[in-house]
This record gives sequence, structure tokens and C-alpha cells, in this order.
Amino acid sequence: MSNSNSNEREAVLTFEDKKYDLKNLPKEVQELVKGMQVADAQLRMHEDTLKVLAVGRQHLAMQLKAKLETINPIN
Repeated sequence: MSNSNSNEREAVLTFEDKKYDLKNLPKEVQELVKGMQVADAQLRMHEDTLKVLAVGRQHLAMQLKAKLETINPIN
């Protein structure tokens, strides 16, 4: 789904390779489109959060490895 906004008067929804004039769609459909946009934004935000957490975890693992180098393992 993409919403092309080259001009505010020309809001076009592209969905499954078909184009629709967004302003002429029923209000219910416009609300569904808004819901999809919010969901897309939330997914991007959470994907970015996961990336930050992964980097933080990797850094913690590097610190743990450095600290454990001076400790004898039990096996």
C-alpha cells in the first residue's frame, strides 16, 4: 500500500497495483487507509526499537566476553 501525495488535492491510494482517488473513497475506506498508515508507522517504529535492542545486546555480550576472559571456566 502506498499513498502518493505529490499534491494535496491529488491524494492517490495504490493498493494491489490499482489506483484510487483517496478523497472520493467512502469515509469507512478512508478510515481503513488511515489505520493501515498508523499500523505501518508502528511497525517501522518497533523494527527500529528491535535494531537498537540488538545493538545494545551485542555490546553487552562484548563486555561480558571481555570480563570473562580473566575468569577460569569450570569445564
